[in-house]
Amino acid sequence: MKHRNISTSIIAALKDTPVVLVNGARQTGKTTLVRELAGKRKATYVTLDDPGMLDAALNDPAGFVDSLGAFAVVDEVQNAPNIFRALKASVDRDRRPGRFLLTGSANVLALPRMGDSLAGRMEIITLHPFAQDELAGRRSTFIDTVFKGRIPLGHAASGDRAAIARRIYAGGYPEARARLEAARRAAWYKAYITTILQKDVRDISNITDITTLPKLLTQLALRSSSLLNLADVARDLSIPHTTLRRYMALMEATFLHAPLRPWHSTRAKRLVKAPKIHLADSGFATWLCGIGSAKELMKNPMWGHLLETFVVNEVRKLATWAKLPVELHHFRMDTGKEVDLVLEDPRGRIVGIEVKAAASASSRDLSGLMELRKAAGKNWVRGIVLHPGASVTPFSKDLHAVPLDVMWAW
Repeated sequence: MKHRNISTSIIAALKDTPVVLVNGARQTGKTTLVRELAGKRKATYVTLDDPGMLDAALNDPAGFVDSLGAFAVVDEVQNAPNIFRALKASVDRDRRPGRFLLTGSANVLALPRMGDSLAGRMEIITLHPFAQDELAGRRSTFIDTVFKGRIPLGHAASGDRAAIARRIYAGGYPEARARLEAARRAAWYKAYITTILQKDVRDISNITDITTLPKLLTQLALRSSSLLNLADVARDLSIPHTTLRRYMALMEATFLHAPLRPWHSTRAKRLVKAPKIHLADSGFATWLCGIGSAKELMKNPMWGHLLETFVVNEVRKLATWAKLPVELHHFRMDTGKEVDLVLEDPRGRIVGIEVKAAASASSRDLSGLMELRKAAGKNWVRGIVLHPGASVTPFSKDLHAVPLDVMWAW
């Protein structure tokens, strides 16, 4: 089994928090990860995908929780959101850390009948599909490095655009990556959508007509890295604006869509407030766009858009184990000047990242970063143009063009 870099965060949380929830999309490896941890700690393991266990949890949540023992792992907890009240009561009687390790394939904060947020009693940790770092057995310090005083200038990369395209096309879902034939990958993605719509979507909503949701996913994929315009999407799908908002919330709650929120500053008055569209896995988005191979991706008009989605998702994954916590945003002015990714640390310091598909970068690619620098003021750290190039190019002390693969090398 490949090591998941958030394991250390889970272990640390279990040492001081009564309830730890590992959430994330289906088929990202949550069960494999928590079963390994359960085995090491000799914990009780139950899954609420089991009909018998689910029946017990639904009909007698207090008795079910009391039967779990000193340390328990409860898999797919979103199937029985009513047990959260029972968990709260149990934890209030016994506040020892590490009592319950839960997993969920839907955002529990979106679940009906949850009853209580377990505030102060539960830590939530998100497991994404495989990061490139994890596939290579590494633990990158990219985020920590870009906030330091200097950028390492000696890095040399292959500049292999085809290799980057293969990474984007493969995505991060373990089972999809294991299928080398396009037809078999397509079969997996189709089954994956069906499972989520039939199980998770029905569990967290009262939507009966789910036939529009696959079409919505395709529309989002084809709009990858674009600003979300609800009116346009609603018109293309012929559904009411209010219905689309509900559907978008479901896509986010089931970890299929991970929109990038806009960054705001009082120094920059004319900023666009719409989020940018990014599905949570580049391989999934590529398939939804009808692209059948990495070679085809490089020739497709979606190449640059899917590259940006891939980078945003990779940085999201890197952020789950970086020493420096950061929030991710995008920046866009009403003049059209934009920066694809804005990293903001707890002190308000800003690093801007612009993603380019070209093999080389020039000063023309810096306009958005320079506007962000003005808006950030004294909080500005630096701007980076990430592209499939071969070497680091300094344009100034705080503006650099950097090869894409430094995300896994630094």
